[in-house]
Amino acid sequence: MSGYILCQTKKAEIPYYIENISTNVYSLEELCYYFYHNLYLVDETILNERLCVWFQEELDLPKLAAKLRTLFVRNFSIEEFLYPVFKEINYLTYEEMKNLNMQIQKLSEESPLLREKCKGDALVESGMYVHAIQVYQKLLKEDDLETVREGFTESVCHNLGCAYSYLFQMEKAVECFQKAYEGSRSRESLIAYLLAFGVTKTPEEYQNLVRRLGVEKEILKEIKAKLTEFGKKPEIPADSENVDKMLENLTRDYHRSTGS
Repeated sequence: MSGYILCQTKKAEIPYYIENISTNVYSLEELCYYFYHNLYLVDETILNERLCVWFQEELDLPKLAAKLRTLFVRNFSIEEFLYPVFKEINYLTYEEMKNLNMQIQKLSEESPLLREKCKGDALVESGMYVHAIQVYQKLLKEDDLETVREGFTESVCHNLGCAYSYLFQMEKAVECFQKAYEGSRSRESLIAYLLAFGVTKTPEEYQNLVRRLGVEKEILKEIKAKLTEFGKKPEIPADSENVDKMLENLTRDYHRSTGS
């Protein structure tokens, strides 16, 4: 999470660990920030007894914990849980509350399959690529994806390919982009497919694919420009002063993105 958060309540000695994004929060303000900006990631991994215990023991909010516990004896909506938390510190402005209501209404009208894809997309945006891959793979096992909308299966395949590429698992990314392109024939999927194919195969294999697909010159020019831009990105010098910090950051980012 990013941004400056001015805390009005007690800061916990023991943080609450948010599983979906592998992040610790220490205050109610930080938790509210997460809730407001990550509605698709608010699920049973966080709306549970463990959170109530944290409210009670770490933030000295026994009344809030008790109120939320009454929800667990029945099926409850996401707003029934979130509103008391936001209200505890009057976290939202009037306009933000209106926006939240619209987002919750939109979410409630979406199909479970679409919400799952949006969850996967949100995980990718948060850098949680392995978790996102698991969500997309589970979705692709469903038989009725096309009931959401035409091209939904290809959209999931494309985003799964993106998640694999962020983990540098390019062979798997190529497979996903190929499926996405064969199903949708979209320009976006074709470019992603060719880019991934181009960095994993030989130039001869790449040219053979281009000829077989009959790729337009304009698209080939765009792909060449993207590859050239990628090759020009400067590397961070690994001198003796910053190598330890680099390794520390790389290790932290790896464990966070893989959820390990």
